[in-house]
Amino acid sequence: MVLSPQEEALIRVVRTLPPEETVRMIHWANQLCEVAQGERIQWSDSWSDEDVADAARASLQQFDDAEQEGT
Repeated sequence: MVLSPQEEALIRVVRTLPPEETVRMIHWANQLCEVAQGERIQWSDSWSDEDVADAARASLQQFDDAEQEGT
């Protein structure tokens, strides 16, 4: 498998983390995958207003879903 420079940089950073932080990072990455729902995530240095609104909606929906599961 050929990794992009960004992927190589991410792997280098993750390898420097303590084990418990690595687990948190993996959990965070999995959450991003769930939010993306199979769509390719466009990584850019800035978010459009639409991007921010989409992220906020997805976050609120995930919160609502988790809250309903807990009741």
